[in-house]
Amino acid sequence: MSNTAEGSLWKGALIPSGILAVLCIAGSALIRHTSGLWGALMASATVIIFFSIHLIINHFAKELDPIAVMSLAMFSYFAKILVMGAFLVIVTKTTTPATVDRPAFAVTALAITAAWLGGEIRAFFKLRLGLPLPSTTQSGGSDGTK
Repeated sequence: MSNTAEGSLWKGALIPSGILAVLCIAGSALIRHTSGLWGALMASATVIIFFSIHLIINHFAKELDPIAVMSLAMFSYFAKILVMGAFLVIVTKTTTPATVDRPAFAVTALAITAAWLGGEIRAFFKLRLGLPLPSTTQSGGSDGTK
């Protein structure tokens, strides 16, 4: 996937997200101590995995029928939302705020999401993909006669 468009998008998104994740983890650990560290770590992993799944699916679905790609994208989005919701419920029910800091989790997740999307958009514009235009067929000769 490294030499493909998806690889370029993943690299373009992962670099700013990774840098920001390290900064958020360090900042949360300094401000909120161990609970902030765990909250920021969990948020970093969750966001990076969540967004990486989309690019992996795109990589494997590029040769499929557009309807199949749309179905796969909708299924993966729905599955990610369900898994994310279940994960957040499990974390909320099995940990205390003294163990996993909720504000550190939220701030880190929002910051890394913004960095990921910004990096992915920037990488997309660098790709300069040419979109295929529909061919125009004209009946008749080049002088306009039919």
